[in-house]
Formats: sequence, C-alpha cells, structure tokens
Amino acid sequence: MPVNPSPVALVTGASRGIGRGIAFALAREGYDILVNYVSRADAAEAVRAEIAALGRRAETFRAGIGDGADRQALVNFTLEAFGRIDLLVNNAGIPVRQRGDLLEATEESYDEVMGTNLKGPYFLTRRVANEMIRLKRDGVIPAARIVFVTSISAYTASTSRGEYCLSKAGLSMAVALYADRLAEFDIPVFEVRPGIIATDMTAPVKGKYDALIAEGLLPQRRWGTPEDVGKAVAALARGSLDYSTGQVIEVGGGFGIRRL
Repeated sequence: MPVNPSPVALVTGASRGIGRGIAFALAREGYDILVNYVSRADAAEAVRAEIAALGRRAETFRAGIGDGADRQALVNFTLEAFGRIDLLVNNAGIPVRQRGDLLEATEESYDEVMGTNLKGPYFLTRRVANEMIRLKRDGVIPAARIVFVTSISAYTASTSRGEYCLSKAGLSMAVALYADRLAEFDIPVFEVRPGIIATDMTAPVKGKYDALIAEGLLPQRRWGTPEDVGKAVAALARGSLDYSTGQVIEVGGGFGIRRL
C-alpha cells in the first residue's frame, strides 16, 4: 500500500466539539487527519473540507467506537488510505442520555456509556498500538504517540451521571497501563483532561456553569474551548513531551487547584 508522505493522526469523534478542535490543531501542525464520526456525515465532511483548505489531506470514516467490527474497519480503512498511523487520539465519547439520581441508575445506561467511553478506546488502542509497533519496526514511521481525552469527571464526582464519571476514571488507568506497556517500544501515551468546555455536549447545562464560573469555580473565569484542548494535543503531537509518558495535562482553567 502507498505510504502517505506526512504523519497521520486518527482522531475519533472528530466531526464536532473537542474532536473538531483537535483535528484542526493537528492539521496546522502538519498532520493529515482521519476524521472519525458516527452520526453526522455532513459535519465530518465540513471538517474534511476545512482541513483541505489548510493544505492538509483528510479522509472521513463512520465507525461507532463501542462496536468491535466498526473499530477494526476504522483501523483497516486508515491504513489502506494512508499506509500509516503516527498518532491516535481517543476522543470519542458520549454523555448519559438523561441525568438522574445515582440510586435509580440503569444497567442499560451504564453499558451504553462504558461501551463507547471506556471499552471502545481501550480496545481500539490495543489494535492501533500493535500496528504502530509494526510500522516503527519496519521503518514506515519514525515515531508514534497515543493520547486519551478524558475529563475532570475522572476525579470529580457527579452523582447524576455516575457511569460517565466511571468511564473517564477508567480511561485514566488505561493511560497508565498503556504508557507502561508501550514504553519499551518508545511509544509515549498521554492523558489530556478537559474541564468545562463549550461544546454541544455541555450546551444543556450552560446556565448552571455560567453561574458557577461567575462565582469563582475556576481561577481562570471563562469557559474552555475546543481550541484550548487542541493546543494541548498539538504540543504532545509535536513531541515536546515524549519523555513524559503517562502524564496528565489538565485543560481546565485551574479547576484542579486546591484553594482556601
């Protein structure tokens, strides 16, 4: 198969929100992009066109990360289209369909959220990591990196959406596990942990967080943006932190600072 001349980033959930911001940031860093989406082909195509306008190549592919066959098809397509994967960004995730009392949580909601947010990226990374090991061994790519996009919900309890918090906490451990396992192959693995970011996912609770931010919840008193997250991922993609495998970069306006 022909090998793309530029490095390639596979970004899951890249058609909107944080994933869209990451895709554009990586394109500006010189990456060509596989834009993964699941429901909005029009949005994915718009991202592809905007990346092309930046002078980079992009391809789109529909795949639900929670589905094993879809994951395999996604990786196969990326390799067929580009001949390489230099960077995997595990960004795709879903919220709970309906917030509610933890004491009334359903197994259906738990399975749905965990399947997409935790099981999906865990096993997608297994496949891609093995491909990266092969690609590096064969001299196809000079370096490989993996980024998991989690959330401050990895350590912040929100009892109206417990399954979401558990899924992000689990992803944090996945980072540690893969960082440890892949260190011998010189494939660093990182966690980017967004805080309160303005996307369609957070739009339903905008009023709540507007008030909390105004009251001082964040030292930096503003909403975060997908562009903020994209800049953090771009720094990792540049190789600036390659000797810091397993580390967490929180993009949260100082949310995690303990204050009196």
